[in-house]
Amino acid sequence: MTLALKTLLNDSVELRALIGKAQNLCTLQQLFTAVAPSNLIPYCQVTSLEQGTLTIVTGNAIIAAKLRQLAPQVVVDMQKGGSQVSGIRVKVQVSYPQPERPKAPRRLSPKVQDTLISFGEALEDSPLKDAIRKLSNKR
Repeated sequence: MTLALKTLLNDSVELRALIGKAQNLCTLQQLFTAVAPSNLIPYCQVTSLEQGTLTIVTGNAIIAAKLRQLAPQVVVDMQKGGSQVSGIRVKVQVSYPQPERPKAPRRLSPKVQDTLISFGEALEDSPLKDAIRKLSNKR
């Protein structure tokens, strides 16, 4: 299946041009990732390179301002990496997805856990007692 898809994509002149552009953007994104500050990378996406101007999209105005401030050094570093970038244009696009922050699991304190256990033992068999027992077993 993979070979057939690759053959199909390479047979079409239009698709071959599109694949080439996508590969160039991928290479630029990797180079940008290598030279940009690591705290900005998850919020930035390279979208185009036109006439030497690299366009980067972010969903956050603060990240955009910081990137504009660092743009001259990023351009120099990308040129050292072999890129034809002569400038950077930063766009704020609200719909750009933000990375999700991992949620810390909630834990019951030993005191709350003991209270739930004793409360559950005092109840008659019921769905409430089962739910409290299940809740008190979470550590």
